[in-house]
Amino acid sequence: MKNNLKITPISDALGAEIKGADLSNLTDKEFDIIHRAWLDHCVVLLRNQELTDKDLITFSQRFGELDWAPVQETGRRFVEGYPEIYVISNVVENGEPIGSLGAGEAVWHTDMSYLEEPPKASMVYALEVPPIGGSTFFCNMYTALELLPDTLKEKISGLRLKHDGTYNSGGYLREGVKAIDDPVTSEGVYHPIVCKHPETNQPVLYLGRRRNAYIESMTLDDSNILLDELWTYATHKDIAWGHVWKVGDVVLWDNRCTMHRRDSFDPDTRRVLHRTQVKGQTKPTA
Repeated sequence: MKNNLKITPISDALGAEIKGADLSNLTDKEFDIIHRAWLDHCVVLLRNQELTDKDLITFSQRFGELDWAPVQETGRRFVEGYPEIYVISNVVENGEPIGSLGAGEAVWHTDMSYLEEPPKASMVYALEVPPIGGSTFFCNMYTALELLPDTLKEKISGLRLKHDGTYNSGGYLREGVKAIDDPVTSEGVYHPIVCKHPETNQPVLYLGRRRNAYIESMTLDDSNILLDELWTYATHKDIAWGHVWKVGDVVLWDNRCTMHRRDSFDPDTRRVLHRTQVKGQTKPTA
């Protein structure tokens, strides 16, 4: 069967754009190409898509079983009839936010790494975007590990990091969690700082997010010093790429080997994105 897909790397750091795909009507061969590109480039972009929520869910499910969307700050969980859809939006209708995360900056993070088995993939479909701002940036955690000096690699070998479950990337308290700002006692789970990617078998730096992070068995001061050093490498501009959204964009990223963040934007403009997440199949392992 003829393949009309074209894959073009977006940056030296990570990311590829895939042209010629209609995600609402995809062959098995086309999916296999997209899946391979996702593993090879960590993030893939597909523009000019016209998807219903059902289309987005159907495509997402080809990567595996989907998580239900987490409860938003408003107490809402999902789009009516589609519990897999998480709405990222600043829009308020009839006095009630229709989504989560507002218009502020979202700091560098890996999605839901505070779970024992974090999601392996996240996918976002742009329905409305502001004229300026709200761009999403991604960084390559394979390369972040490679950049570490040998002495620092030796220092983190075998160590585990607590991934905080108190706050989301927008700084909002998670549903049903107490506000605890002591990294030693806050809620969260421990994962190895250096993990092996379960599909590529490559080692990767796995940090989650900085707030309330804590390295097991260290003093808090020593943990913070070491984490600050690691984050300097992990968020270096040379291993990052920023995506400026257009309506119809679908961006799919690998949570096991990337982090991402979002720029703020004018709260008087509208931004509506629908997100799905593919469940992780294993705990992160060294």
